[in-house]
Amino acid sequence: MARKKQSGRRVEGWKAKTWYKVYTPETIGKVYLGDTIANDPEKLVGRVMNTTLAEIANDYAKQHIKMKFSVTKVAGDAAYTEFIGHEVTRDYMRSLIKRRTSRIDAHIPFTTKDGRKVRLTVTCYTLTRANESQQHQIRKVMTDEIIKVGTEGDLNLLVNGIISGEISKEIFKLIKVLFPVRRIEIIKSKVELPEILA
Repeated sequence: MARKKQSGRRVEGWKAKTWYKVYTPETIGKVYLGDTIANDPEKLVGRVMNTTLAEIANDYAKQHIKMKFSVTKVAGDAAYTEFIGHEVTRDYMRSLIKRRTSRIDAHIPFTTKDGRKVRLTVTCYTLTRANESQQHQIRKVMTDEIIKVGTEGDLNLLVNGIISGEISKEIFKLIKVLFPVRRIEIIKSKVELPEILA
């Protein structure tokens, strides 16, 4: 039996879709991230966009910092995002490890002043090897400072502090009084989206 002829003109799937321009949040300069395609703007919400801080800040020295944004709003042909996390590349972290030194990590969960749940991983690279009690002391200083900064300000303030390196600099100042330290890095962050957007 012959197939029934389709009535009306069928729009090809690809042609039925629309391109949208994606931007970072205004607090990070509303930088153009690139284009993405969808057949329904509602399907864009929740889509994750990846880039590097080098592309956002126009600074190649920040190529090792990977940024993640989630689309939260679509207006016309523009899609707007929220910062949901960052991560430093493994190659860069490996380059910071030296012999006869210590790497001390702290995994710190907290809630910002505006109610956003955040988890940061902060790493301290020392100049000489630290013993267990010294590592414990360094980890406590990192944790206390992050919780203080994180809970006293909103998410935007925190994100700008991570990107600019200001939070790392402040922790560095506090730790160098206790122990010879080479570098402090916030190597990873994860921000939970509000339930209405999740």
